[in-house]
Amino acid sequence: MSLEDRVAELERRMAELESAGPAAPAVEEGDFWALDALKARHPVTEDADGAVLFTGTVRVPTGHRYEWQYGLLTESVFEGDWTEAAESFAALGHPVRLRLLREILGGLRTAAELAALDDVGTTGQIYHHLRQLTGAGWLHSTERGRYEVPAGRVVPLLVVLTAAKPVT
Repeated sequence: MSLEDRVAELERRMAELESAGPAAPAVEEGDFWALDALKARHPVTEDADGAVLFTGTVRVPTGHRYEWQYGLLTESVFEGDWTEAAESFAALGHPVRLRLLREILGGLRTAAELAALDDVGTTGQIYHHLRQLTGAGWLHSTERGRYEVPAGRVVPLLVVLTAAKPVT
C-alpha cells in the first residue's frame, strides 16, 4: 500500500469516527442513570421532598416515534387531588380497552377494523369502550370514525402499563 493510499485510508477512518457521534451509554439492570440525574437536580433534603419523573423515547409498531418527559415535585403530587385521576385509571381498567389501545397503536384506526378482531365484542360495545377512552383522554378522533392515541399520551400510556407490571 502506497503512502498516499495509507493517508487516504486514515482520512476515511477519521471521517467515519468523527461522524459517528458519541456512543450510547449502556443501560444495564441496576443502572440508575435517570434516578441519579433526577436526584442531582431535585435532591431530597430537609427543605425539599424530591421529585417524580417519567420519560420515554419509543417507536410504536406503526413506525411512529414519540419522545416525552414529565415531572413534578413531590410536594405538588401530594397537594394535588388524587381523585382527579380516577376516570383516567378507570378507562384503562378493562381488558378490551387495553387491547383496543394496543391495536390502535399498531395501526388499526376505525371501529370496523377493531370489530374484525376476535374477543372485543360487538360494534356497540366497541363504541362504548372507544367513548370511555376518548372521554378520559387516552384516544381522540382524528376524523370521522378514525381514532388515535394522542402523541402526548403514548409514552404516559406505556409508563402506566410498565408501572402496573410486577417488578421482578
